[in-house]
Amino acid sequence: FFVMRSAVVFCFALLIALCVARTRWFELEHDYHFEKYVAEFSKAYESEEEFHFRKNLFEQKLAHIIAHNRAGHSWKKGVNQFTDHTTEEFKQRLGFDMQMAAAYHASSVPTQKHSFVNTQVPDSIDWREKGIISPVKDQGNCGSCWTFAAAECVESYWAMSTGELNVLSEQQIASCTKNPMDCGGTGGCGGGITQLAYQGIIGVGGLASEWTYPYLSYQGMNYACMFSNKTTPPVATLSGFQTLPSNQLTPLMNAVAQQGPLAVSVDASAWSDYETGVFNGCNQETPDIDHAVVLVGYGTDSSSGMNYWTIRNSWSPSWGEDGYIRIMRNTENPPCGVDVTPQDGTGCNNGPANVTVCGTCGILYSVTYPEV
Repeated sequence: FFVMRSAVVFCFALLIALCVARTRWFELEHDYHFEKYVAEFSKAYESEEEFHFRKNLFEQKLAHIIAHNRAGHSWKKGVNQFTDHTTEEFKQRLGFDMQMAAAYHASSVPTQKHSFVNTQVPDSIDWREKGIISPVKDQGNCGSCWTFAAAECVESYWAMSTGELNVLSEQQIASCTKNPMDCGGTGGCGGGITQLAYQGIIGVGGLASEWTYPYLSYQGMNYACMFSNKTTPPVATLSGFQTLPSNQLTPLMNAVAQQGPLAVSVDASAWSDYETGVFNGCNQETPDIDHAVVLVGYGTDSSSGMNYWTIRNSWSPSWGEDGYIRIMRNTENPPCGVDVTPQDGTGCNNGPANVTVCGTCGILYSVTYPEV
């Protein structure tokens, strides 16, 4: 949104920054400043005006981060690729279409019936230890989180079924998934839901690899579907998918313990500066469900004693705990709130005015996984 006023590009990305270790939250009070941030994150700005605008944003956020970390919360905030972003720019990455999800839950049924029962589950589980989780990815400036959550779940279930951990194409889902419900969403960077992603994969006969159908929408552009059985052949197929009962804790615990990773929807509006610890900073009264991620396990923090969910994000390994976040897990009576803005984003015609969502950051509201 800045216009070039000069032929000179103020580029502050330094090659030496590639060799510099990431600055941790406890180092921020020791002479950390904007020029170090620019070098560390290879930032480049189009004009001097933008440079000063970003610097002002950074300094405001840094002061807030330091104050938070001094207050003794169960999680620490840090600097990352979003520290010089506006709220509106950050929201571009939050592509879960809540209105579409509400319409889907109200009018559709999963491909397979849910069948989990209340059984004994282990005290902790981490599917990363099973060799079925691919490296953390980065969706870029595109609201394609729903495609990443779906593709990453398919990767894991295909690996459990076949022993092959393929990196699969988010771009195929973003570009080729149809929206037969006409919810007003454009799909792609405009947002979507994992149920439609699974249906789209089934509809074309499978999901191509990242190598034959690479991710192109990093900068927020949408692209026409280029799927072809000849040039982008499927390397993973689905037989169906499951949608768990909404806002229920027991089915989620049983599914992640017995079945595998799960695609979940959350309110991630307060996640931008998370670095480490057990997060408990969501708005639980009026959460705004806006992001799709993958639940890969749960456990109890050894230092604080807090129970947590382990969530894989798609904002690169430089964010959070190497690309992951742990959020507070309620073992009984999870809090519920009302999403009063389900129309945020593209929205649907005649959709509900509000939707009840439960769990920390609304994690219990919309939960799915594929079947291979």
